Amino acid sequence: MTATVPEPQTETLDERQDSAERLLRSSAELSFDPATQVDWETPLDRSYHGMSPEWSSLYGTAYWDELTEEQRTELTRQESASVASTGIWFEMILQQLVLRDFYAKDPTDPSFQWALTEIADECRHSIMFARGSAKLGAPAYIPKRWVVNLGRLCALTYSGEAAYASILVAEEVLDVMQRDWMRDERVVPFVRTINNIHVVEESRHMKFAREETRERLKGVGRLRRQYQAFAVAAAAYFIVTSMWNEKIYENAGLDTERALREAKANEHHKAQLRSSCAGLMEFLSSCGLLTRPALWFYRRANLV
Repeated sequence: MTATVPEPQTETLDERQDSAERLLRSSAELSFDPATQVDWETPLDRSYHGMSPEWSSLYGTAYWDELTEEQRTELTRQESASVASTGIWFEMILQQLVLRDFYAKDPTDPSFQWALTEIADECRHSIMFARGSAKLGAPAYIPKRWVVNLGRLCALTYSGEAAYASILVAEEVLDVMQRDWMRDERVVPFVRTINNIHVVEESRHMKFAREETRERLKGVGRLRRQYQAFAVAAAAYFIVTSMWNEKIYENAGLDTERALREAKANEHHKAQLRSSCAGLMEFLSSCGLLTRPALWFYRRANLV
């Protein structure tokens, strides 16, 4: 008998190339230059919030009720900068994951070219977040040293479905909150513009991450799936728990000890986080990545 090449494999390759080509066309048609499209010149109006107040870690607590409006706006500006700083930290990990995945592959492949386009987007986003944080009057909110070191390890070791699902986790959580912030007229205008840019461009990144996650999981055995589910959940835990840096309360002029205590017990904030992850959890479940050990991490991070 004469051996033939299985048709499904060829179709899968064609579909992946078609998808990458669509993403490249979308990027060419709808991308932004934050250097010119964000209003960096207008002085900060401190009557505005940095994020929708409902997303503040203290919203709904007794402490929030005691704060003046000036204190509330300052707190949300510090929180917005903290979330942005965490985004920069993870985007640098993301770039390393994607570069390693496409190292020495065919540069004429549309997927290769899309990967470089995504990295270019992330570079612009990180600069945009950095400038935005500075304009909000916030310092650099770097995750704890041991978390930074874990991030280095992830950048060196995560691959395949673990890499792309972890990318998706970070982007999905940010996407939901930023969609709220960009529509909220209580949020300072330049932050709304930053959020809009990020939401539009990251929608392409999330589509690619979902497709790559599904593709890399084809034919994967139970043991590998269990391990990768654990790895993704661990990454999600450290990303989400780093978004609200402990120093934001001191920098907002609040009682840090009380703020941390009330934020930790804040059921409203936990509900907000869970709502931001509903679609993500559904996707992970459909991929077999919502295992019992993984759920332990997601619950600890208030994502389920």
